[in-house]
Amino acid sequence: MDNDIKHPGIKSVGWALVQASRLHRSRTGDKLSELGLFAGQEQVLQALSTSGPMTMGELAAILRVRPPTASKTVSRLSALKLVERHTEPGDARVVRVKLTKEGKRKAAAIDALWAEVEAELLQDFDNKDRKRLRKLLRRAAKNLAGLTGADQTGFETEADDEADAEGLESNEPELAATA
Repeated sequence: MDNDIKHPGIKSVGWALVQASRLHRSRTGDKLSELGLFAGQEQVLQALSTSGPMTMGELAAILRVRPPTASKTVSRLSALKLVERHTEPGDARVVRVKLTKEGKRKAAAIDALWAEVEAELLQDFDNKDRKRLRKLLRRAAKNLAGLTGADQTGFETEADDEADAEGLESNEPELAATA
């Protein structure tokens, strides 16, 4: 491709976001394949690692996907022995999902992988730029969530803003160094 050719959406924020997202997804996908996982599966493992056992509905809500999508991913992860499903005592209609021991090990590896990819993504960004970008992306996501009927919670929280302020004051890097 000729370097003089420019995409017609080059000045579009949305176009830049899509390109960055695709490249991030590709890089993450490459790293996940080394763990025997596909893109999207890591989010289920991370959610369960952070929040503990949850119902399919809770999992779908936290991932902002439809319950059948969450169920399909959980089925695949169950076949890999990374998660277990158990019916709720007293109400067999409610199924809770939790990590297995191997799932917990994979989740820890995923955390390291995400930190590595994020460090690569933001290598030329100082802490102020990282904070600003994170806040702007959360605001943009919240705007679209409101228009699409998706859950708008969790995009901007005081705890994140306080942690950001502490990171800026101490001038500590926000991410683990790449291995």
